[in-house]
Amino acid sequence: MKSGFLNQALARRHAIKVGGLGLLGLTLPKILAAEAAKPAKTARIKSVVFLFQWGGPSHIDMFDMKPDAPSTHRGPHKPIASNADGIQVSEHLPRVAKVMNKVTLIRSVHHTMKNHNSAGYYALTGHAPPSDDQRLRDGLELFPAYGSMVDRLVPSRNGTPTSVAYPHVVRDGSVTPGQHASFLGKAHDPLLVTQDPNVPGFALPELSLPAGISYERMTARRELQKLVDAQSRLMSTSPLARGIDDYYEKAVAMLQNEKWRNAFDIAKEPEKAREAYGRTTYGQSCLLARRLVEAGTKFVTVYFSDTIGGQRTESGGWDTHGFNNTRMFPIVEQYHLPITNQTLPVFLNDLESRGLLDTTLVVWMGEFGRTPKINSNISRDHWPQCYTVMLAGGGVKNGYVHGASDSRGEYPADKPVRPDDIAATVYHLLGIPPHSEVRDVNNRPLSVTSGKVIEEILA
Repeated sequence: MKSGFLNQALARRHAIKVGGLGLLGLTLPKILAAEAAKPAKTARIKSVVFLFQWGGPSHIDMFDMKPDAPSTHRGPHKPIASNADGIQVSEHLPRVAKVMNKVTLIRSVHHTMKNHNSAGYYALTGHAPPSDDQRLRDGLELFPAYGSMVDRLVPSRNGTPTSVAYPHVVRDGSVTPGQHASFLGKAHDPLLVTQDPNVPGFALPELSLPAGISYERMTARRELQKLVDAQSRLMSTSPLARGIDDYYEKAVAMLQNEKWRNAFDIAKEPEKAREAYGRTTYGQSCLLARRLVEAGTKFVTVYFSDTIGGQRTESGGWDTHGFNNTRMFPIVEQYHLPITNQTLPVFLNDLESRGLLDTTLVVWMGEFGRTPKINSNISRDHWPQCYTVMLAGGGVKNGYVHGASDSRGEYPADKPVRPDDIAATVYHLLGIPPHSEVRDVNNRPLSVTSGKVIEEILA
């Protein structure tokens, strides 16, 4: 009897809830459709750290060396053995060589976008842009960033932001699209942090309350604001305002989550740990990524640099065709490879020692590779026709190579992979069926990705 009464009460409560949703403009068919669209697969990982190598690192000079290629194609670096059978890396990466047993290398990634902004958008979203145009700009017709899609489909429920991106906004002339939520709405934007975690006193002032303001008082103020908004009917007439309001709600939740706020207090890390990661913006950004993963963030995007690179040797991205007849690849030898050799193995080992690597997928990739053939300026140009992407951690095999390039590293020779397939694999591991649907600004259904899960790399 009591059981029947309880079931009836629950049924009435659910009906009231559905009725309340109807007041918000959600009809029963829409509610049922929304329920059906929710991802149903079990996630194999909890977090993703996307280490975006802006500028395009050379696969030939790092992870897919061709020592038997003609001198016009092979670079000045020699390959060395790693701790994974059959995998060689550059002689400038001896520490990285010691963690290759923790990674999967995909040596057959390819597409056709030769401009940084269009290729960058492809890498950051897993969707090909409408054209290969350096002038490609953000717009609601373009797809959202990985982290925004994750926030829409499998958001964090513990008061932490689903997605955090830092420490740059990447650009090549104009801002590269694919760094925001696009048609999903501002509420799903990654939390963007543009401060350098390597500077003294790094902190997020927006995560601190003004003196004399308690969380309770702030919450009371928020309730008053909601009444004002309701009176002005702002929330029902302005999609932008609704997005800002949702973003504000997330900020309030962050302020109330002490564990997550403390994750940004990188000064609490032992000095030995900070030195191990490297006292560079990138090194400390990777250390911060580990702290954010520990605090429950689902998707962390770390941008290697804000620019593609240039003629400096102490900063910039992986672009290498601006030195014009000087010694080959000086920025790579003096800056890119030393930082990678220090930070990447420390990051992977740190995740593993803390029991986080099994539940965290690390994605190391750029927007394309570099031409195997060395040009007349003694450098390499853009090459999306074949390049290497590295995955490590949860859900993927250890010490494994998928696909292959031809004898000169110019084109895929076996098991070609598109960025779309990498996207499908990342979403699959997060428990998102790759062909889940979202709606664009015109309410048209769009598939999360057109790619296929790379089943052979899954552990």
